[in-house]
Amino acid sequence: MRPEKLSKTIAQLTLTKKAENVLILDLRKLTSMTDFFVICSADTDVQVRAIADAVLDGLIDKNIKPWHKEGKENSTWVLLDFVVVVTHIFQTKSREYYQLEKLWGDAVISSVTDALDTSIEG
Repeated sequence: MRPEKLSKTIAQLTLTKKAENVLILDLRKLTSMTDFFVICSADTDVQVRAIADAVLDGLIDKNIKPWHKEGKENSTWVLLDFVVVVTHIFQTKSREYYQLEKLWGDAVISSVTDALDTSIEG
């Protein structure tokens, strides 16, 4: 699956568990470490784990597995690394603290508001 389609698929999967403030950051012109970040948040550790599980389960059906994953134990910040797309699932307070969107502020940012739509912000 192409990186752009994978990022949109992941974003849509996060919404199946009611992820909030779902963003796709296009990093292709800024770094070679990955093409996209998908960032979202949830209020509780249970919901963070549920979102992570929804992404993992939804991609297993497409035979896509993460290269690396971490953070499910404490679930304040779960990272799922699919090499070309890195997914960050935060508890709301952790997301406010780390502010990845500001750190990567030069990226083109798409806001994903429902499972069928993406709109460009920047």
